[in-house]
Amino acid sequence: MPETPAALREAAEALLDRRELIDRPLAERLAALPDDDLPELIQLAHRVRLAWMGPAVEVESIISAKTGGCPEDCTFCSQSARYSTEVEREPMLPARQLVELARQTRELGGTEFCIVVAVRGPNEKMMRDVVEAAHAIRESVDIEVAASLGLLREGQAERLAAAGIHRYNHNLEAGPRFFPQICTTHSFEDRVATCRMVVDAGMELCSGGIFGMGETWQDRLDLAFTLRDLGAREIPCNFLNPRPGTPLAASDLMRPLEALRCVAVYRCVIPDSVLRYAGGREVVLRDLQAYGMLAGANGLIVGNYLTTLGRSAEVDIAMLADLGMPVATAPLTGTRGLIPLTPA
Repeated sequence: MPETPAALREAAEALLDRRELIDRPLAERLAALPDDDLPELIQLAHRVRLAWMGPAVEVESIISAKTGGCPEDCTFCSQSARYSTEVEREPMLPARQLVELARQTRELGGTEFCIVVAVRGPNEKMMRDVVEAAHAIRESVDIEVAASLGLLREGQAERLAAAGIHRYNHNLEAGPRFFPQICTTHSFEDRVATCRMVVDAGMELCSGGIFGMGETWQDRLDLAFTLRDLGAREIPCNFLNPRPGTPLAASDLMRPLEALRCVAVYRCVIPDSVLRYAGGREVVLRDLQAYGMLAGANGLIVGNYLTTLGRSAEVDIAMLADLGMPVATAPLTGTRGLIPLTPA
């Protein structure tokens, strides 16, 4: 039998035997493995996921509580007011409707319901509406409430935390070198500042990115290590699904095996966070979607996304059953901090 590549052996020793975080040079070697070694990389990522996070999978539903009309110029986003897309502007959904949608999510086995709005950042009215909705959901439904409201200003993170929002999503989207190529109306540092506000306010940070926008593996690793340093507890792994009318509309879809490599390498770099299998997986991975759950992912966004269609929740729940992966009954936590570690 062919010998296991040295990079995989070293990563296994660090992550599984010594329970240490791997360093950047080793991550670069994992990312550079040829496709022939991808099955072994996927196997390692799955073992790391089980060792650091356990077998359960977090199931989440997101709802676009306010759609379209965003003033930012993110090149991948069909909700930007700067592009002519098929997305129509919709006002903020009322609290009663959000409560009902959260209830439906819980009935499907979801443990988290995320309120997402298309804005640069929340004004006072939106803050009041989201706080009202969070209180109403928590009073009526046994589910954790998350939010994604864009860039935050001083004091807003604390208000959201006080309303019972346990996790705030603010995707960095790409590494610092590549970020200016996909957005010019705010900076990578602006996004990092909001992430730090979230953590300082006591909420869990949900932050990830989009693979397949033209970035290199160096860019992907820049993002991975930034997320690890920020302490992101949930990391959405999105794959570009080119939207008509956006500057990235003509982009080619990422290769399925490359998408699986992204999930596996991110699991090895960040062993103790929820890797949330998210937007674009249906069109990029197609029949290989189950392999992502064996490559280190332990979270799913079920149902539709913000402006694109996903698979039905029932199909995804059946996939987890086929894989023997239980649906988590509460938000997952990793083992960093519970086990002495020597960071690489």
